[in-house]
Amino acid sequence: MIEAKRWGKAVFYGVFTILIIALISSFLLSILLRFTSLTEDSLFWVITSISFLAVFIGGFIAGGKGKEKGWLLGGATAVAYTGIVLLFQFLGYGKTLSQESLLYHGGFLITSIVGGMLGVNISSPKRQA
Repeated sequence: MIEAKRWGKAVFYGVFTILIIALISSFLLSILLRFTSLTEDSLFWVITSISFLAVFIGGFIAGGKGKEKGWLLGGATAVAYTGIVLLFQFLGYGKTLSQESLLYHGGFLITSIVGGMLGVNISSPKRQA
C-alpha cells in the first residue's frame, strides 16, 4: 500500500511537471508569435522538441521521486499524460487521437521511460561494494 502511494505521488509530480513546462512554453511561444513575424509552422520543430523535453523531465522527476522501477514510473507518467491529452481532445474538440499523434505519444512513452530510468539512477544513493 505504501509503495503504491509513493508511486502514485511520483507519477503525479511527473505529470504536473510536464503540464507546468507546457504552460510556460505555450505562454512564451504565444508571445513570440504575437510580437514577431514568426508563424506556427516555423516553430514546429521547436514545439516538438520542447514537448519531448518536457516529457523526459516529467519521467525523470517521477523516477527520482519513486526511487525504484523508473521504467515503470516513466511509462505510467507518459500514459497519464496521454490520457489527459486524450480527454482534452475528446471533450474539448470532439476528436480522438490520430495516427500521427499516436506516433508522437509512442515517442513520448519511450522518452519518459528513459527519463524515469535516469531519474532513479541519479536520485538513488550510491551503494558501496
